[in-house]
Amino acid sequence: MPATSPTLGAEWSILLAACSEIPQQEKTQRIRRLLSQPIRWELLLDLSDRHGTHPLLYQALVATEAVGAGSVPSQHIPAIERRYQTNLHKALLLSRELIRIVDHLSSLNLEVIPYKGLALAELLYRDIALRQTGDIDLLIRPQDFSLVRNAVRELSYSPHTTLSEAEERAYLKSGYECAFDCAAGPNLLEVQWAFQPRFYAVDFDMAGLFQRAVTLKVAGRPMKTPSPEDLLLVLSAHAAKHVWGRLVWLCDIARLMTLPTLDWSRIGSQASDLGIVRILRVTILLANRLLSAPIMPTAQASMPEDSGASALADEIQTYIESNTAFNVESLAYFRLMMRLRERSADRRRFLRRLVFTPGPGEWQAVHLPAPLFPLYRLVRLSRLAARLMRS
Repeated sequence: MPATSPTLGAEWSILLAACSEIPQQEKTQRIRRLLSQPIRWELLLDLSDRHGTHPLLYQALVATEAVGAGSVPSQHIPAIERRYQTNLHKALLLSRELIRIVDHLSSLNLEVIPYKGLALAELLYRDIALRQTGDIDLLIRPQDFSLVRNAVRELSYSPHTTLSEAEERAYLKSGYECAFDCAAGPNLLEVQWAFQPRFYAVDFDMAGLFQRAVTLKVAGRPMKTPSPEDLLLVLSAHAAKHVWGRLVWLCDIARLMTLPTLDWSRIGSQASDLGIVRILRVTILLANRLLSAPIMPTAQASMPEDSGASALADEIQTYIESNTAFNVESLAYFRLMMRLRERSADRRRFLRRLVFTPGPGEWQAVHLPAPLFPLYRLVRLSRLAARLMRS
């Protein structure tokens, strides 16, 4: 296991141990040893919330017999159990909604693929209570967006943001998701036709992903979800976009890495085609260093050597353990996104799209009539320049 973070101390080590891919007996011994030290329980619970890993912490403390045996001070036990129960109740609510939405869309012959959230909980944790749940994520085909939007409106879901026809057409090309609100809460449903905004220049083959999807039971119903190989690449790109800032994303990766049937040859080939081999390498290095996820020889063989990946992993591990938020609108962030790409053509594509791809921010900042819609590229350029000057 990695050394204790100088900022977060034993609390960080406990959280890493609870999430690690090590035998249960070793995990129990490690946590008991760490619990013998003075523990800042408020910090530990805040860390578990921030990193989306409280269910795994709760499970580890129960397995260690720390809860109710004196290792956890009695005044903190209600908060620990309440957080676990709150996540369980939300998972049950989202399960019910997911079934309702997918059944309705299926009745209209609209194919959707649940991923992240409940689907990951079922695939990797075998228990919807063990992965912290936020919302429902559904992958759709871009051409189905208007049909899906109208269908979920029939279930009392409304778009979180209203776009004009011209904005919607542009957003389907440049954006990747639309959030929907309902009576149960805002942004409860996210419909996605891509995995990232277009300017990140990681152009996944969505048609191929739908074809390769596998069936598993989600909330007790057979549903399609991306294949484990596609998931590893998608989740790696997603974590990189957020600078691996939440431990739960590495927990998902670590569990994927242990699947015995994972086709690393296919993963390496797709990563090479997408130009994200370095992102994949950094991701599995972080999962290995922080969570003891084993890196199989087949994984090593599937990716060419990259001396820059290890240095980037060192840098990002330091950031993760600093307990600070990365400013994703800063010049440092965009430089990091460029450094994470191994091909100069992809770096140029990222920079070009970043500068000239307008989005909702530009449409809200300046209102242009439909005939002048192409001028939003200039609005984007000026806003981006102003933002970078401030940083």
